Amino acid sequence: MQLVVARIGRAHGIKGEVTVEVRTDEPELRLAPGAVLATDPASAGPLTIETGRVHSGRLLLRFAGVTDRNAAEALRNTLLIAEVDPEELPEGEDEYYDHQLIDLDVVTEDGTEVGRITEISHLPTQDLFIVERPDGSEVMIPFVEEIVTDIDLAEQKAVIAPPPGLIDDRAVIASARDAESGSARDAESGSAKDAESGSAKDEDA
Repeated sequence: MQLVVARIGRAHGIKGEVTVEVRTDEPELRLAPGAVLATDPASAGPLTIETGRVHSGRLLLRFAGVTDRNAAEALRNTLLIAEVDPEELPEGEDEYYDHQLIDLDVVTEDGTEVGRITEISHLPTQDLFIVERPDGSEVMIPFVEEIVTDIDLAEQKAVIAPPPGLIDDRAVIASARDAESGSARDAESGSAKDAESGSAKDEDA
């Protein structure tokens, strides 16, 4: 199974180093010297990591055959792709690879459907689930123990206990806006039937 583990950023210095946006929880394994990675676009690779180091909080890599700034800059925005055994599991307890989490159904503890995980965003401070809701909108859910209370790979679901406003803030705003506009329309028309209809739609929202 192929997984994106990093995206190449800007060239650093004049000797071929590049900054990378890490997209794996195990950069010391996936982005170690000697690793051979496929690329997207495919024409840019495969690339063999020659050296790696951390500078000012950013990971810097140099690839075999990339020896100057121009060659490094030509790789900008290239995705680095590792081949991973789909049966392989992380070493740490309660840790997961991205491919294990993608497509999990997200539900609240009372069983309410929230959506489906479409992407994992790895930020410096925490990871985020990007969840597509049934209406096509997206919501970001921090992957922290206080919010994500259970990951059930057998049932293919993630259970969450969202704090107020995490998944329902837009719905509340939309409902309030609809109610205001509905009241204005009702006042103008003076129609009791329209008022009843507007209330029903607000409740559905």
